[in-house]
Amino acid sequence: MAWPLDRVRNIGIIAHIDAGKTTTTERILFYTGRTHRMGTVDEGTTVTDWMIQERERGITITAAAVTCFWRDHQINIIDTPGHIDFTAEVQRSLRVLDGGVVVFDAVAGVEPQSETVWRQARTFGVPLIAFINKMDKLGADFAHATETIRERLGANPVMVQWPIGRESSFQGVIDLLEWRAITWVDELGKEPVYGPVPPALEEEARALRERAIEQIVETDDDLMARYLEGEEIPAADLRRALRRATIAGTLVPVLCGSALRNKGVQPLLDAIVDYLPSPLDIPPVKGENPRTGEVETRPADVNAPLAALAFKVASDPYVGRLVYIRVYSGKLKVGSSVYNPGKGQTERIAKLLRMFARDREEIPELTAGDIGAVVGLKATFTGDTLCTPGAPIVLEPIRFPEPVVFVAIEPKTAADQDQLQQALRRLAEEDPTFIVRTDENTGQTILAGMGELHLEILVDRLVREFRVEGRVGKPRVAYRETITARAEAEAVFDRPLGGTPQYARVRLAVEPLPSGAGFRFQDNTKGRLPAQFVKAVEAGCREAMESGVLAGYPMVDIGVTLLEGNWNPDTSTEPAFKIAGSAAFKRAVEEAKPVLLEPVMRTEVVVPESALGEVIGDLNSRGATIDRMESRPGGFRAIQGMVPLARMFGYATDLRSLTQGRGTFTMEFHHYAPVDKAQMEAILYGGLGW
Repeated sequence: MAWPLDRVRNIGIIAHIDAGKTTTTERILFYTGRTHRMGTVDEGTTVTDWMIQERERGITITAAAVTCFWRDHQINIIDTPGHIDFTAEVQRSLRVLDGGVVVFDAVAGVEPQSETVWRQARTFGVPLIAFINKMDKLGADFAHATETIRERLGANPVMVQWPIGRESSFQGVIDLLEWRAITWVDELGKEPVYGPVPPALEEEARALRERAIEQIVETDDDLMARYLEGEEIPAADLRRALRRATIAGTLVPVLCGSALRNKGVQPLLDAIVDYLPSPLDIPPVKGENPRTGEVETRPADVNAPLAALAFKVASDPYVGRLVYIRVYSGKLKVGSSVYNPGKGQTERIAKLLRMFARDREEIPELTAGDIGAVVGLKATFTGDTLCTPGAPIVLEPIRFPEPVVFVAIEPKTAADQDQLQQALRRLAEEDPTFIVRTDENTGQTILAGMGELHLEILVDRLVREFRVEGRVGKPRVAYRETITARAEAEAVFDRPLGGTPQYARVRLAVEPLPSGAGFRFQDNTKGRLPAQFVKAVEAGCREAMESGVLAGYPMVDIGVTLLEGNWNPDTSTEPAFKIAGSAAFKRAVEEAKPVLLEPVMRTEVVVPESALGEVIGDLNSRGATIDRMESRPGGFRAIQGMVPLARMFGYATDLRSLTQGRGTFTMEFHHYAPVDKAQMEAILYGGLGW
C-alpha cells in the first residue's frame, strides 16, 4: 500500500565501528515482523551484511536499504558502515535521509568515527536521536556516555530513559516521560513488560525526569508558561515538543538498551516514529534550473514535478545495474521516461524495486518520500538528478573525500587485461571514492582508495565476483604537490597544429592558497584577451594541476592570475591558448618552490594500561603527535593524536603484537601537510612515488 507521507520515516543507523549498528538493525527487522529469525554478526547470518566479505570479517562494507513497518508507519532504514575506509557509503546515505539513529557504545561513549558521522549528519541537516547500546557490557555507564555527547559533540542531549540495572544486571529502562518501567523477561524480548518505576530508583529517576522536562519546555514558550504555573505537562505534549526540538536540531533524545540481549529496541522504534521527521517535516529540496540558472524548490508532494537523486549504483547478478534513488517530489512509474539534466539524456524506467538488503520486490511506482532502486538506467551515476523532462532541475550533487592510498595492479595473463579493465570500471561506478587511472610513465593501472582495508576488499571482489586475478603491489600513499611562493612565467605557442598555423602567448602568476582552497583562477587582462581564450588558459591550468612537477602527483591549493596574453586574429585558437596556459603554469610552478604534501591522519589507539609505554614509544617512532590520553573502563587507555599515513601501513599487525591482541585503533584523514626535506628526497629518488 502507499503510505501517507506523514507516516513515512527515512532513517539511517550510523555509528563508530563495532558499536552495534547491524545488530540493532537486525533486531528492528525482527520486532517489526520483517524477519522471523534474528541473525548475528558473529555467525554471519544478518540480513543487511549480505556480502561474503562482510560475513567473513564481521563488518559492514556497503550501505544496505531495508523497509519495515511499525505502528502503522513505513520505516525505510539504511544500515551504514562504521569503518572510515567506507565513509562514502555513510555520506551518500546521509545525503538522502531525513533522520538518523546514532548508536554509541555504553562503555566508550563518543568515539572518533562517531564524531565524524555526527559532523557529516549535521552538515546535511539530519535530525538525530541517540541509542546508547551495550548496556550489559562490563563498564557500561549511561550517564557518562550521554555526557560525552554533550562534551565532544557540542549537542544538547535529553535523557528520555534511565537504565534499570547495569552491566550483567541490566533488565530494562524507565520511560521518564511516561513514568513507567519497561523490562524484558523472555529470551527473544518480543513482549516488553510495562510496570511501575522500581522504588529503589524512584528518587533518582524523578530528578532526571524533572531535568528532561525542563530541557523540553525551554524549547516551547507555551509549555514553559504552563510549566511555570505549576501545571503537570502530559507526556503527549512533551513528546510533541521534543519532536519539534529534535527536527530543529536543538535537542537530541537519548535512549539506551542492549540490542544483542534483545532489550530496548521496541522503545527505540517508538522514538523513531515519535521524534524523527517525515518527508513533510523537512524543508523542500533545492536545486538549480539548468536552463535559467535560478534556484528552485520541490516540495514533498506526489503532484509536484519529479525530482529524484541517484545516491548509489550497484551491480546485481540477477537484474543487472541497479541505481538507488531518493524521490523528493512527484512520482516515478514503470515504463515512464525521465530526464537526466547532468547528462542531457532521457532514460526509460524498466523496473522499480523496493529493496530488502539483497532481496527485492517489484513495485509499480515510487512516490515523493520513497527510497527504492531503478533498473534500466544506463547513463545515470551517483549524484545525478532525475526529473520531469518539462521541468528540469539539478539537485546538489554528493561530494566525496579524495582517496589517500593507492596500489598498482596488473593482470596475471594478457588475456585477462580487458576483463580486468571492465571489472574495475564497474567497481568504480559503484564506489565514488575508488579511482582507477593509468600511470603515464609506467603504463601501470593504479587503484586509489580510502585505506588499506578498502583496497583489500575491492581486490577481493575482483577475484570472487568478477573472476579476475591480478598481481597487486604494496599499498602506497597518495601524495599531493603544492607551492610555497609566488612566481611568474610566460609561454608562447607558435607552430602548426594539424597543418594550420597556431599562435598564443600567455603570461601568468601562481601563488599558494590556504589548505583546502583547491584551485582559483583570476583574469587581470581587463578584456584585452577575448573571453574564449581566457577560458582556454584556465582549462590548460586545470589540466596541468592533475600532474605536478616533482613526481607527477596532483597539485592542490594554487591560485593563478592571468597577467597578459597576446593573440593574432588570424592564427590564435583556443587549443593554442590551452597549451600555452598549461606550459606557463608548469614553468611558474617550478619557480614557486614546490613541495610534496602527505596525508596526516587523526588516530585513536585503545590499549591496555600494561602496554601503554610501548605503544606510545612505537607511535613516536612513526612521527605521531599525541594530543591527549583518556582512561577507559576495564584498565584501558585511549591515545589520540595525528600521524602521517605513510608510517601507518601494517600498523594493525604491529599493534596486535605489542598488546597481545588486545589493542585496537581507528584512523581517518584529517589534512595534508608538507613532508620534510629528507623524506621528500626519499620519495622522489627512492622509488616511492607513482
